Amino acid sequence: MFFFFLALFCISIFLVGKVIAPFFASLLLGIVITGIFRPVFRALDRFMPARAASVFTCLAVFFIVFIPVVYFVVILSREALGLYNLAKDAVFSNNLINFLESTRALDRINEFLTKANIHTHISWRELVDPLTEIGKNLGFSLFQQARFLTSNLLNLVFYFFLMLIVVFYMFMDGERFMQYIYDLSPLKDEHNRKLFEKFSDMAGAVLIGNGLGGLIQGGAGGLLFWSLGLNSPFLWGVVMGFLAFLPIVGIGVVMLPAALFFLLKGSLGKGLFIVGFYAVLSWGVEYIFKPKLVGDRVAMHPLIVFFAIIGGLKLYGILGIIYGPLIATLFLTLSDIYFSTFQSMVEPGKGMLDSWTDQ
Repeated sequence: MFFFFLALFCISIFLVGKVIAPFFASLLLGIVITGIFRPVFRALDRFMPARAASVFTCLAVFFIVFIPVVYFVVILSREALGLYNLAKDAVFSNNLINFLESTRALDRINEFLTKANIHTHISWRELVDPLTEIGKNLGFSLFQQARFLTSNLLNLVFYFFLMLIVVFYMFMDGERFMQYIYDLSPLKDEHNRKLFEKFSDMAGAVLIGNGLGGLIQGGAGGLLFWSLGLNSPFLWGVVMGFLAFLPIVGIGVVMLPAALFFLLKGSLGKGLFIVGFYAVLSWGVEYIFKPKLVGDRVAMHPLIVFFAIIGGLKLYGILGIIYGPLIATLFLTLSDIYFSTFQSMVEPGKGMLDSWTDQ
């Protein structure tokens, strides 16, 4: 009878999972947003009923999150289309190659290779064509994503308000819901609590720490590009904002080539200023701003964070920035639980391993 019940229970879990699968992103984002805005709800809850405090907090989420996102998507769509048109313009590509050839930088490199008995010849065309292709693909991809969001504005509004409904009821009944999950889980309450706390900490680190860090670096980088007269500063600011999530490469993928461009152009001061600006900005955000904001509760090895975000983006699109680190957090937390509780049952006499995954 127990196995029959267990089979029915597993089937019901599978069917419930299929029912809520189309809305999984809204549910997950709703839970994450609830954790971020809970201090606001608690502050309002002191002066008004819980239902009213939840309504006002949801209104704050709407004005702080939804309005800027729509404005951001509209501007991104326009600048991404501009980047695509610029990258596919043969005249621009030829002018860039002519300018780079006038610097004679590659001539000196080819002479050095010849003296080193390396029989190869590098041309600016070989270097520029892949970069223009990347720029064209990047611009077209971002334009397609932004156009999809703007053309499906009704769907965007629907899923956002669905998320707000989740936020509203999580403020009202979140503690009861979590206790229900704890009671349902066969794990100990301390293990369930550890999983939930790690998830909350990581979600807060991704959306608050990395999100604000990316906003600062992307905004500052975009303003720098605008002040230097470079094309599509808003778009490059967005790209740098997303690159700021990656702990190894970061905004240097955009900043350093821009500095190299000015150095080749003969603008030594601008090139060195960009390098210095990049170093100060990255160091300040990574080693001062983020540790002060999120602390060391979510310490994770940079290599794991890097591949979690890259893999998440490949599998889940833009939401992979959140999904990837959360999946990695789930694995690492379950590993810690295994080492502390279950390893002695599976491998008697083997001590707990020191985790190399922490920083």
